Amino acid sequence: MSKVTDSDAENAETQGWLEFAYACKYIDLDTKDKLIKKSQEVGKLLNFMINNPGRFGAGTE
Repeated sequence: MSKVTDSDAENAETQGWLEFAYACKYIDLDTKDKLIKKSQEVGKLLNFMINNPGRFGAGTE
């Protein structure tokens, strides 16, 4: 399950980089908002996996 928590942290970091890219005018507001929204959805899925590890085969032998 550590890989999923690592992925969740990387996803949060990606959101920070999207904010940075917008601040530096590498991307426009619409692009930033669309990508943040997608990243938030990924975060919801990852958190569901973290909170329900048994549903994804973790901890079963």
